[in-house]
Amino acid sequence: MQQQIFLLLATVLLVLLSEVVTVTTATSGSSNSANRVPLDPQNTRVWGPGVEIPDRATLPARYFFIEPRDADNLKINESQKYDVHIIGQSRFGSCRYRLNQIDRHDGSSILRYRLAESCTDVTIHVRHNGAHLNGSPFAIAGPLYTEQCYCPQGSADEWLESVGCPPGDPQIDMDLIPFRAINFSSLRTRMIQQYDKPGSISHCNYVILRNDVHRRCYGQHTGFSKFMDTILLSLARKFSLPDMELFVNLGDWPLVKKGGPSRTTGPYPIFSWCGSDDTFDIVMPTYDITESTLENMGRVMLDMLSIQKRGIPWPDKHRKAFWRGRDARRERLELVRLARRHPDLLNASLTNFFFFRDEESEFGPRVAHISMHDFFDYRYQVNVDGTVAAYRLPYLLAGSSVVMKQDSFYYEHFYRKLVPMRHYIPFEADLSNLLQQVEWARENDEKAQEIRDNANAFINANLLPLDIYCYHALLFKEYAKYIVSPIQVQPGMEKIEQPEEAYHCPCERTTLPRDEL
Repeated sequence: MQQQIFLLLATVLLVLLSEVVTVTTATSGSSNSANRVPLDPQNTRVWGPGVEIPDRATLPARYFFIEPRDADNLKINESQKYDVHIIGQSRFGSCRYRLNQIDRHDGSSILRYRLAESCTDVTIHVRHNGAHLNGSPFAIAGPLYTEQCYCPQGSADEWLESVGCPPGDPQIDMDLIPFRAINFSSLRTRMIQQYDKPGSISHCNYVILRNDVHRRCYGQHTGFSKFMDTILLSLARKFSLPDMELFVNLGDWPLVKKGGPSRTTGPYPIFSWCGSDDTFDIVMPTYDITESTLENMGRVMLDMLSIQKRGIPWPDKHRKAFWRGRDARRERLELVRLARRHPDLLNASLTNFFFFRDEESEFGPRVAHISMHDFFDYRYQVNVDGTVAAYRLPYLLAGSSVVMKQDSFYYEHFYRKLVPMRHYIPFEADLSNLLQQVEWARENDEKAQEIRDNANAFINANLLPLDIYCYHALLFKEYAKYIVSPIQVQPGMEKIEQPEEAYHCPCERTTLPRDEL
């Protein structure tokens, strides 16, 4: 009898619990539905080179942005899904492409697409719930070439203007001040001899003549020449590069020291991926950000677009600073020491030991690598130099956390535009005030988020794929003006060939129409 009563009571209790769960779920669902603001197709913004100038800006992956807005023209912060279709013709029939949507942490999205072959008569349809968004369908006047097509259209000047690149850059202006009359007839032999240190220095001498790329490399480790080869060939497929000669440093450290021999002979014009306050090197975008641009939607998993995908919301992030990396500098070991003393403020560990292997017992054990997307589970990202500037900084600035950057005399091509406490939170080179800055960020949460937002805006204005092409094109155009010696292919140089498929494209024009400039 008691067992039957117990079973009856249990059944009643389960029914009551079921009703409570049902009511809660229904209420929750109706609440979400009620709070969701409907998107207004005409107010929603769609912009970017992938819909505005895709026929002029030939990129490995073309991209554009969507910012959802409501009937009152207010930005919607909730994630959206869009239907995007590219309609056009290729030599194989309908235009083929790959497409993906990157959901950013602020409600907006990046849409990017990669063409399988060149397409003509293209329209790009962007819809939400069946309705065309503002400007859709986008009718493209000219053909869309693939990245591999050798279809140079006009000069560097014409291309820069046609795709809307900035007319100048402060870093380029500063870098070229010492090089107003470059005579390689007298410089070349001395430069090769100066840097003939095969065990420690590797560099390449390039000549671009009639839009062909030639080079000869010196040193034991010249594999990184592939990055320079690839960007030069890619630019040459888009427009006619100026005839020029240049020397490219393939190592991390800048080479042309201020003072010493440069006081009497003048500095040598060497291109490097990293600069420093005590050198004259002409700085280019790093091989890392250049590769991520060239391989967008290709073989790289991390690029300046994909890093912006939606992460966990700010309130759910750990209220700590975060760092992972190898032991490339003593300050990185000190960072680990700080983290052990203050685990409530800082999470820092080493993933590999190379420079300080004898100290692994103290600062190890090494930890496993994690995806950079997982870095942003923490509110604050620490950027500390490696052998030179840490090339991860652009990705950190593009993410959903605020960046804390070490003071440094190393710099990349865009550092001159960054403003402390506007784009990042600075801390001393010796890490002496890092923890103080973390505590400041925790106490000034709204300001920290504002700095994060400013950094995101900076990235989208300066370091997206088209910006990287613009910087290279502008740099080479300006640099070539100052070469006074004849441009000639030197003995021992090899020609770097375009990919075979580059010449199988139906190029419809070789100059940019004047009404598009």
